[in-house]
Amino acid sequence: MNSPLSYVLDGIHCEPHFFTVPLDHDEPDGDSITLFARTLCRKDKLDEKLPWLLFLQGGPGFGAPRPTANSGWLKRALQEFRVLLLDQRGTGMSSPIHGHILAKMTPAEQAEYLGHFRADSIVQDAEFIRQELSPKHRWSLLGQSFGGFCCLTYLSLFPDSLREVYITGGIAPIGRSAEQVYRATYQRVADKNRAFFARFPHAQGIANRLANHLHQHDVRLPNGQRLTVEQFQQQGLDLGATGAFEELYYLLEEAFIGDKPSPAFLYQVQSMQPFNTNPLFAILHEAIYAEGEATRWAADRVRGEFPAVNWAPGKDFAFTGEMVYPWMFEQFRELLPLKEAAHLLANKADWGALYDPAQLARNQVPVACAVYAEDMYVEFDYSRETLRGLGNSRAWITNEYEHNGLRADGEAILDRLIALNRDR
Repeated sequence: MNSPLSYVLDGIHCEPHFFTVPLDHDEPDGDSITLFARTLCRKDKLDEKLPWLLFLQGGPGFGAPRPTANSGWLKRALQEFRVLLLDQRGTGMSSPIHGHILAKMTPAEQAEYLGHFRADSIVQDAEFIRQELSPKHRWSLLGQSFGGFCCLTYLSLFPDSLREVYITGGIAPIGRSAEQVYRATYQRVADKNRAFFARFPHAQGIANRLANHLHQHDVRLPNGQRLTVEQFQQQGLDLGATGAFEELYYLLEEAFIGDKPSPAFLYQVQSMQPFNTNPLFAILHEAIYAEGEATRWAADRVRGEFPAVNWAPGKDFAFTGEMVYPWMFEQFRELLPLKEAAHLLANKADWGALYDPAQLARNQVPVACAVYAEDMYVEFDYSRETLRGLGNSRAWITNEYEHNGLRADGEAILDRLIALNRDR
């Protein structure tokens, strides 16, 4: 493979690829979409017959990482694999989803279209690409967070295509409803709130001052969007990541100039809101847990059971976490065109299955997982439930890392998982 678009980065040969796949793999002659992927191989290993490793990004709704150096998990992977970085459908350069792209569709048409962007379709895309790049050979998977969910779907649908599977912070809560998932997640977020404000007691006063100010005044972000209290609470989205406590505190430290929110604070808040730039993260977030039932805005319904996150003047302030709410489609500029479609998807009850528990139970593909005991995003107890029903799997359970361990110390984590899979 040698494309005119290929280039060399830090000793890595990088080659972009585009693929045309059906929007609906059950209707191969219907509408199609374009997928983008980047293959990476150490320049000194280009002539070797290396096995493939497909990396599946967390999300949903985020493109694959754009490498800038031979470092982290990628450095370890490139020692023995050709790596494929796939922009999952609807993200990055793979027929990206944005409100203006779908503006010509009716809400019902939007909902129908968006329903084809879950893990089952992502896995069928990946299998299509494997058949194009390496049809005679199995490949391996590395899935982070939602990418791990996709790995379990791949193991359910195409186990004979897989050589090894590595999952970090992404053992899906199979058999658990969205309501159960968010009930557990709120409890984890409460733990992070307690830890954050215990570490930075001064932050409670700043956060409350900001909440009161936003409650009383019309404060606009640089893009013109009004910043509300509930949006400010969403700055807790990253509290489950390494270094997030410090970053959030430094954001609060510079929140005011005089009696008004500072421009620097407002720019940072806007940059930390993923929903305008990655709308799939909002519109399909609950749907990743849906199999045969409607989610009906599960996080919003469960929120009432946790009064600490329902701020009002005079109450202590608390951040929320990785939850999606119906009001977001009335406040975030890029979500406004998708409001009605979002409600249709929230009430959709005929979602297909994402996993095959019987197939997972008899799985023969070696699976090695990093499971983070204090994970704010993927419930530890539910991960353990799933692992009990996953054949040929081995888990490294640790509280040494947060959910973003692969980003924080990827070379060491992947090396340990490879050893775990091979030492059988």
